[in-house]
Parts: sequence; C-alpha cells; structure tokens
Amino acid sequence: MSRGAAAVVSALALVAGLALAAVTLRAGDLSYTLPAPAQRVLYVRSGKVASRLMLSFRPLAADIYWIRTIQHYGRDMKSARATGRFELLEPLLDLTTTLDPHFNIAYRFGAIFLATPPPAGPGRPDQAVALLEKGIRNNPDRWQYANDAGFVYYFKAAEEYDPDQTTKDYQTAADWFERSAKMPGAPEWLVPIAALTRAQGGDRPTARVLLNQLAQSQEEYLRKAAFRGLQQIQALDWIDSLQDLVEIHHKQKGAYPATWMDMLRAGSLKAIPGDPTNAPFMLDPDNHLVTLNPHSSLGPLPRIPARK
Repeated sequence: MSRGAAAVVSALALVAGLALAAVTLRAGDLSYTLPAPAQRVLYVRSGKVASRLMLSFRPLAADIYWIRTIQHYGRDMKSARATGRFELLEPLLDLTTTLDPHFNIAYRFGAIFLATPPPAGPGRPDQAVALLEKGIRNNPDRWQYANDAGFVYYFKAAEEYDPDQTTKDYQTAADWFERSAKMPGAPEWLVPIAALTRAQGGDRPTARVLLNQLAQSQEEYLRKAAFRGLQQIQALDWIDSLQDLVEIHHKQKGAYPATWMDMLRAGSLKAIPGDPTNAPFMLDPDNHLVTLNPHSSLGPLPRIPARK
C-alpha cells in the first residue's frame, strides 16, 4: 500500500471512530449548544463505561464533557429553577475526569463549582473534596489538589453557625494544608497557612509548634512570616488573659472598667497593656471586649471560636 493510500485509510478510520463515538454517546451528551430543560439527562453516567466506549478518543470526549459542564453550571447559575439545579454537575465532572484522569482544570475549577454555596452553586463541599481526592489518586504529585481541599474546608468553616462544626472544619482544613505542604514540589509558604489555620480553629499549641519549626527555615521571608504568626498567637493569648482581668474587675468592683485607667487605678494593671509590637490593646466601653489595636501590624488576627 502506498503512503498516500495509507494516509487515506487512516483518515477514514479516524472519521469512522468519531462517528461511532458520537452515535454511542448520543448527541444529547456531546452537544456544544445549551440543552433544553427537557434534555437534562445523561445517556451515559458511568465514566468507566464512557472510557471503554471512547477507546483512543477519550481526551476529545473529556474536552466535550468539560464544555458541557461549563454550560450546565453557567445556565443553572442564571436559572430561576426551584428544583434540580446543578443536578448534572457532579456526574459530568466525574465523566470528564474519568475520560482524562489528568484534566487539571476540570479538577480545580470543578471543585470550585461544586463547593460554591447557593444560589450561585450547589453548595456541595463534600463532592468538591471527593473530586480533588480523585485528582490526587490519579496525580499524586499535584500538591495543588490537597491545597484546594484545604480551602474548601476553610471556607466551609467560615459559613458554619455551629461552633463545634466550625472548629472541626478548620482542623480538617489545616490537615489538608499540612498534607499539601509535604507533597513533592509544594512551596514552603504552605506551612504557615496550615499553622495559622489551626490557630483560627482554636488549636494554638499546634500552630505554635509548626511556626517554631518554620522559624528555623533558611529563607528569611519564611522566618519573618513565622515570627509574625507567633506574635499573632501571643496576642491572642494576651487578649484572653486581659479579658479575664476585665471580668474579675467587674466582679470585684460591681462595674466594668470604661478604660484601662480604671483598672490602673484599681491596681488590676501596672501599665496600659500592649501587643507584642507594643501597640496598645483596645477596650470597648460598650461591650467590654478587649481587641487588637486597628493600627497594629499584627492585624487582622486569626478568627477563633467563641468561648464556651
């Protein structure tokens, strides 16, 4: 067979293969246009089945399913539907990443789509993390996926109203940040993120240990970041202690102090208290809470759960 004839045969085989794939997976799944509401179905939901059907055309099918994922998300985000919103998002992402296990954008942006709270998204951080875990299994050198999972839990914690669940989510976020920091090629700045997340979740001793380790780094900017983190944790501890003194003053004097001078005159303090940078702490005369000076270089401090 001549070289020209072989090229023609190869081209015909490619066309036949694409035609077979299109017939098998149905035009409803592979359409580039926005499907009508009545067509909100997937004729093939199993990524493994789709992978076997597509043979050598898996990357092409993954691209098409990714396009449909974006269409589905964009349409439902703007839709006024009361039910069934984003119902195909998770299966579409599963199909996409099964057909192409190394589809980096599908993992990372897909997780954002899934975790976005209503009405702009389905509010499914569990599905987002499951997708990222799948990405790690298929790409064990991608530290970004573990880092993204940490941020999924971090922002989930920020939306929680249950203090116990909030604390748990912060600790889970810190676990993921630490896991990410240990993966090949991970940047060193992930370590302080993990440490400060633990502090925000209320686990200051662990955060202090991690920051002390980071303070031994050869990189000056990392040592500075660790030192600032340690100062922030120290400020949090001092605020707690000062808040206790305010409450003691109230019990002993029958009234809350309006200023630090009231506590100085009562002998509760020997000087106006300041944070590790010497910026004086603030005492609110209305709610009687001790806070960081807004001009302090340590702000904003990590958020911690309210006292029980």
